[in-house]
Amino acid sequence: MTSEAAVSTPAAISSSPARRDYYWLRSFIAGGVAGCCAKTTIAPLDRVKILLQAQNPHYKHLGVFSTLTEVPRKEGFLGLYKGNGAMMVRIFPYGAIQFMAFDNYKKLLSKQIGISGHIHRLMAGSMAGMTAVICTYPLDVVRARLAFQVKGEHRYTGIVNAFHTIYLKEGGFLGFYRGLTPTLIGMAPYAGFSFFTFGTLKSLGLKHFPETLGRPSSDNPNVLILKPHVNLLCGGVAGAIAQTISYPLDVARRRMQLGSILPDSEKCTSLTKTIKYVYKTYGVKKGLYRGLSLNYIRCVPSQAVAFTTYEFMKQVLHLN
Repeated sequence: MTSEAAVSTPAAISSSPARRDYYWLRSFIAGGVAGCCAKTTIAPLDRVKILLQAQNPHYKHLGVFSTLTEVPRKEGFLGLYKGNGAMMVRIFPYGAIQFMAFDNYKKLLSKQIGISGHIHRLMAGSMAGMTAVICTYPLDVVRARLAFQVKGEHRYTGIVNAFHTIYLKEGGFLGFYRGLTPTLIGMAPYAGFSFFTFGTLKSLGLKHFPETLGRPSSDNPNVLILKPHVNLLCGGVAGAIAQTISYPLDVARRRMQLGSILPDSEKCTSLTKTIKYVYKTYGVKKGLYRGLSLNYIRCVPSQAVAFTTYEFMKQVLHLN
């Protein structure tokens, strides 16, 4: 029986031309579904993270759990899901592009360039993450703006209005790419270490403990895959490690994305200026790593669900 980690190319999946023809589409759908499931799971935590990262005046004096209880009291239960509509519009193509790009970058690095072993997972993950960010970044900016708003103080009435307002008042198309540099810089280690850690744990588990951790794939009995609960564990560990490394850049990205909606936006015009300003004003714990405890709580289930759903969708859509 073959470990799934050893299956490296889509072309080897099936001799059927139809399967090869639709592999990219099926991979795209699997990644999109995985991303939506993961983000829906932790949408309330995402909203709170944005409020804390950008020091929202209504909640900046609160901690993670007190904010989680204060938001429904002040804005109603659906306040925890503010901006989630924009997130779903963004996350399907984001997750789809990221997972699909990872598979193809891994193939490119291995077959065309000759880079293999664990390092090609790290490189492919970084490249896939940055590709997905560039393609979907305007939606992330709009989602952050909508999530930062507090009931009674709305600047934007919805997704379309936010796009229209940002385009007219913040420099046209370039207004949607505020904070792209720290996002890309932060995404490289985040996505890279996330895919690297998951892939490494997966391959080591199937290699050394195949009977304990693995089971035959439902769509291809000759391929060994991780059991669902092991997938969840590996995905959670991958998310925790990746978040720890890249979190300060995520804080800088959010502040730059929010732009003119913040009273101190003129001090957050570049990556270097933003990091220096946050560090000098709020310090490390209350500035660069503010909300990190929440991120651990949110990134572990998010990555766990994302990887597990993707592995499940690969079987449903016959990608193994």
